[in-house]
Amino acid sequence: MDISKTHCKVCEIGMPPMHDREEDRHMKEVPSWTLNREGVHKIIKQFVFKDFREAIKFVNKVADLAEEEGHHPDIHIFYNKVSIELSTHNIRGLSENDFILASKIEMIK
Repeated sequence: MDISKTHCKVCEIGMPPMHDREEDRHMKEVPSWTLNREGVHKIIKQFVFKDFREAIKFVNKVADLAEEEGHHPDIHIFYNKVSIELSTHNIRGLSENDFILASKIEMIK
């Protein structure tokens, strides 16, 4: 199944985050992202652009996508670099939504 063709679902507070084995399986769908298991588990990727203006254009596209999906990443901008961190805040860990959004972000770069 192509995860980029699915949509994010509401995660209820108290729902458990993914187990390590599930995370590992989902990482195969977004291999250019990095899994960070320190503290709250998250997936991270840094994107590099020609200049600040291009970085901001990308951030705006990510913001529009996040609003459509109802799932919002942490975004850090460093001039021409954009670092995106995904985790599901209300469950304090990773959910399928993080991998869905990461796969869709890959398509807009």
